[in-house]
Amino acid sequence: MPPLHLMPAASILAEGSGSMSLLEYVRAGGSLGYVLMALSVLAVALIVRNLLVVRRGLMAPADLVDTLSRQLRAGDIPGAAKSCEEDPGHSFVSNVMAAAIRRCAGNPMGQFEARAAVEEAGQAAVTKLQRLNNGLGVLAAVGPMLGLLGTVIGMIGAFNAIGSLQGSARSTELARFMSLALVNTAQGLVVAVPCTVAFALFRQRIDRLAGDVAGEVLERLAEDLAAGLARRAAGARAAQPAARPVGASPGTQVP
Repeated sequence: MPPLHLMPAASILAEGSGSMSLLEYVRAGGSLGYVLMALSVLAVALIVRNLLVVRRGLMAPADLVDTLSRQLRAGDIPGAAKSCEEDPGHSFVSNVMAAAIRRCAGNPMGQFEARAAVEEAGQAAVTKLQRLNNGLGVLAAVGPMLGLLGTVIGMIGAFNAIGSLQGSARSTELARFMSLALVNTAQGLVVAVPCTVAFALFRQRIDRLAGDVAGEVLERLAEDLAAGLARRAAGARAAQPAARPVGASPGTQVP
């Protein structure tokens, strides 16, 4: 075997790592290795779910926005509420407008509170979207802690081996427990680093998309809601019969 200083770096790494497969690395981590592997699978599932959910087309479907705008301008408030409830994707816009309509529809002054109702419902909907992303934040925090737990367990085993064994048996057990400690540390970081990056990116994406939808879509729908409530109130006043003076007969004309 040539001296180390004459060997290429790739050869040194290959000899140091051996030919261990991914499954063998998981097994080297002990029970916590399987737990961290399960967390990594869960993290991938959460990332895929967020990629599918946090999209402009799903947050503000064009067909739903056009339908709501038309119904609200026409004063068909119950029809708009039904359209929000029947939205199969339960989109961001349908959740916001359903909450705003519920708040304003039974209020005589609802047309003046439409904008505030939409803004408050939008903030609640953004918080709900952020809760979908919080799972990645939890995994980003739990991964290093589990890795540290495996490191501590490995160090405890290594010191026990030093104190209770002799000769080659001590060297073997010491190497095994040190490998357990380092593998668990690496596995915890492998889970935590991608989760931390994905959590930050999705948080920014949710804030950006929610701001775009609020500025371009919800502002217009809030104006349509206020106009629709005003038209509905005007129609209700026009449908009321004219008041008759006290004591006048039903056929008496009111001047």
